Amino acid sequence: MAMALNKPVRDWNGRCVWIIGASSGIGAATAQLLLERGASVAVSARRAPLLEALCHGQPRALAAPLDITDATSVHAAREQIERHGWRIDMVLVVAGGYHAMRADGFKLEHANLLLDLNLRGVYNCLDAVLPTLLEQGGGGIGIVASVAGYGGLPKALVYGPTKAALINLTETLYLDLAPRGVSVYQINPGFVATDLTAGNDFAMPALMTPEAAAQALVRGLEQGQFHIHFPRRFSNSLRLLRLLPYSAYFWMVRKVTGL
Repeated sequence: MAMALNKPVRDWNGRCVWIIGASSGIGAATAQLLLERGASVAVSARRAPLLEALCHGQPRALAAPLDITDATSVHAAREQIERHGWRIDMVLVVAGGYHAMRADGFKLEHANLLLDLNLRGVYNCLDAVLPTLLEQGGGGIGIVASVAGYGGLPKALVYGPTKAALINLTETLYLDLAPRGVSVYQINPGFVATDLTAGNDFAMPALMTPEAAAQALVRGLEQGQFHIHFPRRFSNSLRLLRLLPYSAYFWMVRKVTGL
C-alpha cells in the first residue's frame, strides 16, 4: 500500500460526499458505491434527469444540478446541499471533457471549451468549497485528473495540458491544506469505458469499467492515499516513461500508439 498522506477513511456512515460530475461514468459508479457503503451522497452535473434517476429510492442521495463552468451555479448547488442540512465532509470533482485534437486540427473554440470544463470549472468548485473545508478544519477534496497528464501524448493537445495542470494543482493544494487538516486526493484514471472514450479510434490498453474504476478510487480514499491511480500496471508504465530521456520517450510513445 502506498504511504498514507491523508487520514484513512474507516467508516462512511454519517459522512456526506459531494460528487461533481456524477450523471454517468466514474462519478455515477462512485456515487452508487459510496451509497452502498453507508455515505450520504450529493450528486451534481448538468443532466438533472440522470441525477434524479440515480437518487430514486435512495434516501441518502440528493440531486443538486449545476453547470461546472458557471461559478454561480456551483455556489447554488453547495447552498442547496447545506439547506438540506448536510455538512459536506468530502468533495470529489469528477466532471471533465475530452476532445481528441492534434496540432494540424487545432480549433480555438474547442480548446476553450475544454479549458472551461477541465480547468476553470475546477477552480469554480474550489471557490465554492475551500472556505467551507477550511472553516471546518477537516474533510477532503479529490480532483480527477488523468494519466494523460503525466506527459505529452498524441491527440491530447488540449486535454493533456488541462490534466497536467490539475496534477500540479492537487500537489499545491496538498501543501496548503494538509497542515490545516484537510485531505487532498489526486486521482488519475487510465482508460475507462465511458461516453468520453467511446469515440476513440485507437486501442485503449487496460480499459476498465466505471465500476472497477470506482472500486479503485474508493479504495484509495479509504487507504488515505494522495496519489490514486489506476489500473496500476498501466499508470505505472506511463510514470516510468517520464524517467526516460526525451529521445527515448518520444520514440516509445510513437511505437506504442502508432501515431
